[in-house]
Amino acid sequence: MHISLRCFGVLSFVLATGVAGAAFSQESFPPLVDRRAAEVRHLNMPYQFQAYSSKEEWLQRARHLREQILVSAGLWPMPKKTPLNPSVFGKLERGDYSIEKVYFESTPGFLVTGNLFRPLGKKGPFPGILSPHGHWSYGRLENSELGSIPARCITFARQGYVVFSYDMVGYNDSQQVNHRLMDTRLGLWGIGSLGLHLWNSIRSLDFLESLPDVDKERLACTGASGGGTQTFLLTAVDDRVKVSAPVNMISHYMQGGDVCENAPNLRLDTNNMEIGALMAPRPMFLVSAAGDWTRDTARIEFPAIQSIYRLFDAPSKVQTQQIFAEHNYNRQSREAVYSWFGHWLLGLPKAEVVRERDFKVEFPSDMLVFFRRALPAGALTEEQVIDSLLKRNQQQLEALRPGDNEGLDRFRQTMEPALRHSLAAEVPQPKEIIASSSGTASSGNPQSLFIGRKKESDRIPAWLWPGGRRGGRRVATLVVHPEGTAALRKEGAALLSALLKRGHLILSIDAFNIGEAKADRDQSDRFFTTYNRTDDANRVQDILTALAYLKTRDDVGSVQLAGLGKAGLWSLLARGLSPDLQATAADVEGFESENDRAYLKDLYIPLLRRAGDFKVALTLPISSKLLIHHTGEGFKTGWVQNAYRIGQSESRLRVEKEELGPESVAGWLAESSVKPSSQKSH
Repeated sequence: MHISLRCFGVLSFVLATGVAGAAFSQESFPPLVDRRAAEVRHLNMPYQFQAYSSKEEWLQRARHLREQILVSAGLWPMPKKTPLNPSVFGKLERGDYSIEKVYFESTPGFLVTGNLFRPLGKKGPFPGILSPHGHWSYGRLENSELGSIPARCITFARQGYVVFSYDMVGYNDSQQVNHRLMDTRLGLWGIGSLGLHLWNSIRSLDFLESLPDVDKERLACTGASGGGTQTFLLTAVDDRVKVSAPVNMISHYMQGGDVCENAPNLRLDTNNMEIGALMAPRPMFLVSAAGDWTRDTARIEFPAIQSIYRLFDAPSKVQTQQIFAEHNYNRQSREAVYSWFGHWLLGLPKAEVVRERDFKVEFPSDMLVFFRRALPAGALTEEQVIDSLLKRNQQQLEALRPGDNEGLDRFRQTMEPALRHSLAAEVPQPKEIIASSSGTASSGNPQSLFIGRKKESDRIPAWLWPGGRRGGRRVATLVVHPEGTAALRKEGAALLSALLKRGHLILSIDAFNIGEAKADRDQSDRFFTTYNRTDDANRVQDILTALAYLKTRDDVGSVQLAGLGKAGLWSLLARGLSPDLQATAADVEGFESENDRAYLKDLYIPLLRRAGDFKVALTLPISSKLLIHHTGEGFKTGWVQNAYRIGQSESRLRVEKEELGPESVAGWLAESSVKPSSQKSH
């Protein structure tokens, strides 16, 4: 960990006052060490549950989390639901239940496969249950003492449910795509194992709803281990699931160790307890095991989740039971779930215990959908599935491209959450900003300070130049160099001088992991981006935090932003979430904005391409002035030019292929600070 000598003054204060835990708990000024650098989160960390004081506070948080999950899974905006084209065949009748083989298309050419269990001798419509299997060796065909998927499906069908037991990607009949699909390039587009699983689960609900013998108002889901993860992710984003039982999975210290349980940004600032609580106030049953990571459920996870149910005055709608066994979905666990589902879906008394009867396990050949049977015409290979998803995402964004002011409004409502969650960034509220300084700035001599956010315990080294003009409210310009303030004072001296001559107050920062903020983070964990922001995402946040700091100053009337080199890219992304900036000038160094390799090399922010990258970031705010220069042939500006035309704001946009000199940039910014705007804000 690199800590600058500038920390010495803060360190001396801490030593003198004896403040305990000063690194992360100070509220009067930023901490000694940026928590983002010191704390690398991972799936096996112990996590605490944040308390919520009101239903309204939780609902606001719940909306944020649902958006985060969908963006992480590549499902925001939600893809168009195409025809399922289901095929149900090979019926086996076993007295009081039947089993059929099923496949359908969750997206054209990509199949969901499984078995449908139905009651015989009963009158419907029946409740419908989804049964994701988890990481058992034999998938949905697993029949062992610790876990039997056929046992629970048969028993549910005998009780009067229609049950769909479907394959995880890469298991049994689902062999089009490898279960381990996780790739950094595909991560830019939100394509991976978790997203495929979640989409298959959503479409499996569609399939259940389409069956004439299923009651759409009584849908449920239950699975263990990885199937438990699928259960609570589905219930988090799809309220059609009315009752659930995630078994042996929701834990405060183990969040799921498989690729189908991890995706970029999924658990940034959250954990499975919070995600599981998104089921509230619908009935949920937490089954835990004494022999795995859910051993503390009764003491930690259950009370945390029940606290959310209490906000809805529904504490009895979540319950827990611990089974003294290893990681499982064994008979005792299954019988506990039968009773819970029986009460909420069949109207049985709460105290009634539903027992599992003996059952017959079918031969795999009678259960497998494609045993001695070819995949249907049109079934895609893995490469073709990936290509089709990339095209789908691109076409979906193009269909949202605004054509008029109404289209601009729709576009913002849809794509702003996508950009915000892909960047994992926010515009801090003034009360969240903290700053500390050493000394007072004098004419020509900058002031050293640190900026941060109270709750986040981040720490941004900064320098402030007061400019020549004193008194009144002035224009403040944040100037960001990709190598920090030291490089700015050398390479950007001409720009600083030009702005100071024009009376600007100037702030510069060492963005995350740059200059005096240099830090060594171990990023080797394969799920690093599930739990941590990338360096570039943190840099975008630092720009937003610095802009928010300037707005808290009494001597600042308006705020501008100038990004040099690669920092021009960070600045443009930050601008996408800062519609009240007066003007932004950004050098983009010919960045190839339509080339995935360019993002992997110079701007690694997972999900950014799926969120529309610069097409969206530049289209969201058109009420402020914008200068983009040094575009070369690589940086495409067609979308933003189209948006400014729609808003009749062409005069507020300037695009230059060549790099502009510091005097030209300063002149443009100065002109932007004095010309009144008659343009309506859209």
